[in-house]
Amino acid sequence: MDWSRHRAALWERIPGGIDGRRMLSVAFVDRTGSGLWEAVSVLYFSYVAGLSLAQIGTLVAVSGAVGIAGAPIGGRIADRLPLTRVLVGLQVLRALAAFALLTTDHFVLLLLFASAASFGDRSANILTKLYAARIAGTDRVRYQAVSRTVANAGWAVGGLAAAGALAIGSTSAYEWLLAGNALSFLGSALITALCAEPRTPSRTVARSGDPAVEQRAANPWRDHRYLTFVLTETVLFLDDAVFKVGLPLWTVHATDAPHGLVPLLLVINNVMVVGLQVPLARFGTTTPAARRLLLPLSAVFAAAGVTIAASATHGAGPATAFLVAATAAFTLAEIIHATVSWELSIALAPDHAQGAYLGVHGLAQSVQRSIGPLAVTAAIATGPAGWIAFGTVIAATCLAQHRLVRPRSGPTPLSVAPVTVSEH
Repeated sequence: MDWSRHRAALWERIPGGIDGRRMLSVAFVDRTGSGLWEAVSVLYFSYVAGLSLAQIGTLVAVSGAVGIAGAPIGGRIADRLPLTRVLVGLQVLRALAAFALLTTDHFVLLLLFASAASFGDRSANILTKLYAARIAGTDRVRYQAVSRTVANAGWAVGGLAAAGALAIGSTSAYEWLLAGNALSFLGSALITALCAEPRTPSRTVARSGDPAVEQRAANPWRDHRYLTFVLTETVLFLDDAVFKVGLPLWTVHATDAPHGLVPLLLVINNVMVVGLQVPLARFGTTTPAARRLLLPLSAVFAAAGVTIAASATHGAGPATAFLVAATAAFTLAEIIHATVSWELSIALAPDHAQGAYLGVHGLAQSVQRSIGPLAVTAAIATGPAGWIAFGTVIAATCLAQHRLVRPRSGPTPLSVAPVTVSEH
């Protein structure tokens, strides 16, 4: 087999044409920079900037709060200005904020620069998804799966580079990692500038056999159904806190598994996402299909909660086996939910206000970053029963969301993936 020709054929099959492929390069470069920085950011503020633990906690909390505002504001702006220009501007903002962190150890200035970076990060994340929705059209689920796979690969590359740099242990190593993160944003801006501006949907044409497209208010803050959907999404995104906080703490403090298992569990998560996100995305390429996935997703979350609870059993071998199984279950849930969330967040939004709606949807992830650690630490403190309750609550939320997004009877059924004239 001619592998170079095979790879070229696969590259050509990516939705969105050359601009879609360029935006995948943006995802890889961006996440590589994030992998360099996010694992060492707290260490940088401690060892290089010389901040106290209280100051670091304040900086992380305040900048995170500012980032929450970035999602809806960025989405609203993107509905009014050319998308690629706004994306380039946000990437430049992130680069300038990262470079600015290198120039001072003054707490107030560091807080200001970190907040600007957080705002740019959350805004750029939403706008990148919006670009994918417009450039890939009806193939948006597959494109987003490919993009997520590429982003995870970039994150792994950046994380490995950061681990190597940390082995040096010098101040300059931290500074170079931060500089590399800033340069990744500049590279992302340059690639984005080469991308053509996607056409915004002008009018919607229902496909044969599809339900009529629902006409909803353009203001997501007045769309109670969408707001309730975002609320359920906040709960479903809790798997993120499981991997960042829950599994490491639970493994070390509540099981007989070796501490060295923790990084291996994160590797399993990363490898599964890279290997399975695209193949499994084909099961959620339409709105009805994505809604149906919520039923098995509910079962997977419930099983994950029971499995991690079982890891409290005595013995390193059984504990390790249950932790690996729990990691696989939570990762499978993460992959399925990523497909469901992406399709429904677009399908429930009117096409003339996708930016504003996706911005509000972005609040789910942002808010989860605040409440997620509290939820998983509460589960850890409660013990095995806490994890069973944790999985059960998320499973019940899946069922509630399945009912929430059901097709409506009468003249206003659930919208399906729209085919817009400007996308074809």
